[in-house]
Amino acid sequence: MNFIIFCIDKQGISRDPSIMKAHVEYLADNPIKIIMSGPLTDDDGDQVIGSLYLVEADNRDEVDTFRKKDPLVQADYWELVEVRAFDKRVDNRD
Repeated sequence: MNFIIFCIDKQGISRDPSIMKAHVEYLADNPIKIIMSGPLTDDDGDQVIGSLYLVEADNRDEVDTFRKKDPLVQADYWELVEVRAFDKRVDNRD
């Protein structure tokens, strides 16, 4: 199953380089397949305002476990986190 994880940063959050390093390392060695992920930005692409993940997992519990262990969650970076099942119909990536 595919799931989208949509995260919005808390206002005024400053990304600590050590937490970001731990986050990147966690994503590289995670228990579920990350199909695609990256930062959400403002419309100009200048400021990071959150994160988006498209993941593949057997069920929602696996996604919740993955999300809760993320160093950004543990550091309380996000104001909003939504997880939704996703039924991919069109994929135009090359």
